[in-house]
Amino acid sequence: MRSIGTRMAVWYASAATGTLACLFVAGYLLLENQLVHGLDLLNEAGFKQIEAHLGTDYRTLDAPSIEKRIREITDYASTLFYIDVHVHGIGAIFQSTNLSGRNIPDVPGQRRFTVQVEDIGELRVAEFLKMPFEVNIATPLRPVREVMKSYVQVSLLLLVAMLVASLVIGLGLTRLLLWPVRVMRDTANRIRSDNLSERISVPEVHDEMSDLARLLNQMFDRLESSFIQIRRFTADASHELKMPLSLIRLHAEKMLVNGELSPEHREAVQIQLEEIARLNRIIDELLFLARADANALKLELKAQSPAALLQVFAQDASVLAEHHGRRFSLEHQGEGSVALEPKWMRQVLLNLLTNAIHVSPRGGLIRLTSLLDDGLWRVSVEDDGPGLSATQCEHLFERFVRLATPDNDYPGTGLGLAICRSIVDLHGGRISAAPGAEARGLRVLIEIPAQTLEPRRIDQSVVHAPAVRGAPLAQAGR
Repeated sequence: MRSIGTRMAVWYASAATGTLACLFVAGYLLLENQLVHGLDLLNEAGFKQIEAHLGTDYRTLDAPSIEKRIREITDYASTLFYIDVHVHGIGAIFQSTNLSGRNIPDVPGQRRFTVQVEDIGELRVAEFLKMPFEVNIATPLRPVREVMKSYVQVSLLLLVAMLVASLVIGLGLTRLLLWPVRVMRDTANRIRSDNLSERISVPEVHDEMSDLARLLNQMFDRLESSFIQIRRFTADASHELKMPLSLIRLHAEKMLVNGELSPEHREAVQIQLEEIARLNRIIDELLFLARADANALKLELKAQSPAALLQVFAQDASVLAEHHGRRFSLEHQGEGSVALEPKWMRQVLLNLLTNAIHVSPRGGLIRLTSLLDDGLWRVSVEDDGPGLSATQCEHLFERFVRLATPDNDYPGTGLGLAICRSIVDLHGGRISAAPGAEARGLRVLIEIPAQTLEPRRIDQSVVHAPAVRGAPLAQAGR
């Protein structure tokens, strides 16, 4: 049972049912004791009646007279009492007819006891002394046992009813009591990097739940402050680094133009320019993600045909894949339009294609499959590379994550797929990754709603789209 509410309901039902069961057991013992005590009182009343009927002159009577007097008052109650009168050392001088010649067993030292008599059953016996007689009066215990059996049956039914009722009541109570916890859970689940300002509503009471909500809100305040500082630092640092890097690049290019460098120095300057270009690309990617996190990026979405977009992209993708010794295939099904911005969706597909090219072996096939159906556009890119595990796929779209394989290690920033996720999110869709068929290769799936969204704008100063087809915005660096 993973739900704490269910566990609490079960504990409550078990405790309530167990308590009631203990009460029933105690009631059983008390009721049985009272019923048996009632039989003892009944036996005592029977003896007093016999004693009164014998009179004060019973010592002068012979045995037949004594039997006659006792039988006058006992025959009418033969179904209720079993009577045995005997004299110590002589034997029985009277037995009720319902005993059929049987003796009532005696328990030495006991005045009230329970015995089992053959063909009669269980009897409750009381022994009385009226010198020189010993009088045993017994009453059947069968009615008591039947009452106790009915008591047990009723108790079991009540216990089952109590268990069911307490479970229902417990589930209702726990649902009511844990409602603030579910509100906290749902609110905390909604608080992500793009809406850190949302907080848990705190009721105007002072209890453990409200204290927990206040502590969580304080934690979210600190978390939001940290995220804001990190984003501000990323944006400011990226912006401030562009100018010095531009100056370094200009001076390096000037040194190359002058032609005064030796071949060794010229090669070193070329390497510097390549690294500067790489730094500039990283800065552009960080600026893009910082703007996306701050909700400063707004796309201007228009209804577009995915088929037209993919046909244009397939031409560039085929050339790029062939240049690297790989193959590319496209399959599209479905007609209709999707609200998107072609430039940015093309950038997403180009990043995924670049990753697939780097991890696929020579001659490997990169498959792009598109399906527009049921109000959803699904696009998947699958490669023939070594693939990733399910755990690695969960972290694939995080920033600076580079899951390089033993046979394919290439330079990258680890930001390409993070940018892809940001662009897909801005389109109202989702992107995910999973191992390919037969645990070979990687399949990246994009799902975007096909309905038309409200037009939105994007800050064009963030990252300039490449003018040359085939130049990726960033490499994910698996």
